[in-house]
Amino acid sequence: MRVLKAGALLMAACIVATGWEPAAEARPDRAPERVTFQSADGKTTLVGYVFLPESGKAQRHPAVVMMHGRQGAYSERARTFDAETLSLRHKAWGREWARAGYVAVLVDGFGPRGYPQGFPRGSYESRPAELNEVSIRPLDAYGALAYLRSRGDVDGDRVGLQGWSNGASATISAIDERAPGRDSVRPAGFRAALALYPACGLKGHFEAAPFRPVAPTLLLHGTADEEVSHKRCEALVKAARAAGGTVDIKVYESATHSFDSPTRKRQSDPDNAAATDDAIKTALQFFARHVKGD
Repeated sequence: MRVLKAGALLMAACIVATGWEPAAEARPDRAPERVTFQSADGKTTLVGYVFLPESGKAQRHPAVVMMHGRQGAYSERARTFDAETLSLRHKAWGREWARAGYVAVLVDGFGPRGYPQGFPRGSYESRPAELNEVSIRPLDAYGALAYLRSRGDVDGDRVGLQGWSNGASATISAIDERAPGRDSVRPAGFRAALALYPACGLKGHFEAAPFRPVAPTLLLHGTADEEVSHKRCEALVKAARAAGGTVDIKVYESATHSFDSPTRKRQSDPDNAAATDDAIKTALQFFARHVKGD
């Protein structure tokens, strides 16, 4: 486990002032492309939003599947659900991956099942079984992987998986050797997985046998997370490493849940702002090494 003291970084002031997206002239202006594809559950047609690199479809790119959290893919203020109303966090990360040369697809797994606005904090025990992050949402991740592999602009052997909160829990479940849907993409699946502030209880799934990721996996968490426990994730990682898994966790001192959200509420906290800056750099380096193969 690595702990980052985040409060003293000068970059925090810049992030608070501007949001963590780079200046407008440095990012692609194109809106993400809305697509549909099948979940590996064999029955659900999912919606995805594809962020493309500047070079577009002229070459085959590495790619990233992005899994949203409990609030869904869209802004909490959205009344229509499309590319324009995606949450700021998802837009920011999608553009970040596109700038780095990836094709990124954000998977809307809640909207097609009738819950486009997601769920409030504290609703975990009352959420529908068809949104289970251990048994169902990994199937959506593998459906997205199959979709990316069908595209001529994607190198299907170089795809990473990223998730936030409930989607980060789904990411952990999907990268495990026993993941539902994993057989649908053999012999090779995701090259690496990145989970931001997951809940690591995972319905007791790893109590009988430890988490065993099939690819390098990194968890990013905050010590001031008000929704889920970083200590539980530390325990999950410790057990996984003891079982031979290639997994690590980086913990940011005093960072909250959703610390990387580019809203003034989150980024006005200097610990969140500094954690965000480091998380972006860490994510780019992690996927450059394990997905791009740099």
